[in-house]
Amino acid sequence: MSEYEVLQVQAQPQVMQIDALERANVDTQVATAKKYPRDMRRSLDDSIVMATLDKETAQSCGYALPRGNKPITGPSVHLAKIIVSNWGNMRTEAKVVQITDTQVVSRGTAWDLEKNVASAFEVRRSIIDKNGKRYPNDMITVTGNAANAIAYRNAVFSVIPKSITDKVYQAAQSFITGDLSDEDKLKKTRAKWIAFFKNEYGITEEEVIKLCGKQTINQIRGNEIALLSGIDQSLKDGDTTVEELMKPYRGTKSSKFKDIAGEAAGVKEGINQEGTKQTLFDDGSAKDS
Repeated sequence: MSEYEVLQVQAQPQVMQIDALERANVDTQVATAKKYPRDMRRSLDDSIVMATLDKETAQSCGYALPRGNKPITGPSVHLAKIIVSNWGNMRTEAKVVQITDTQVVSRGTAWDLEKNVASAFEVRRSIIDKNGKRYPNDMITVTGNAANAIAYRNAVFSVIPKSITDKVYQAAQSFITGDLSDEDKLKKTRAKWIAFFKNEYGITEEEVIKLCGKQTINQIRGNEIALLSGIDQSLKDGDTTVEELMKPYRGTKSSKFKDIAGEAAGVKEGINQEGTKQTLFDDGSAKDS
């Protein structure tokens, strides 16, 4: 040991001072939360009023993301912020904690100072495009912001009771659709959304029907209109893209379906000895494709 110099490591005064200030700040907030507890009924009512202030605000309170052939829906980060602002006595944050070669990692934290309940969520988002190339710096920043929003939302909704969240969310969804009991109002609202998706995102009427999981336009009613609103919000927030959204619906038909259709019509496709693609008919005749 005589060959080594042993030094005692001491905490720097500046770091210790920051920790002491942060501890005192938290103690003050906890004491304030205990002294002025929240009124749950008032918090709920205020959140509903704020979420249904206008249609734009109500539409921002939900999201819809494609997962397979059926989108998943739920309350958005915007609704989380509305509830937190009215719930009170909370500390919340979301920040990017790591950027790797392929992913950006974000952590969201929510702490109910009054009930002493805290939750943290990490979200990972890919920063590799479809060609296998890493995103440029500005796109990495955008992806990080999107990951922050998801992490924040998950952390908040794991602390605030689901009964509160569901009531505010349902109030916002009802405000979006409005009174659609009259068939004329339903038709006007439906036509408005179909025109909006076509003009804003290049999604046709037929594709909108598929997004709603329906076969005809007349099957699109209140629930489906709320779904379209959530999809629109997810596209605005960058949670998904038009390409990703429409991938299950714009893919080319597989050869399996072509063969079934051809067999039903008595038509098959083949290659002749010269390598030319031909259409073969049941009567033995052939025609170059």
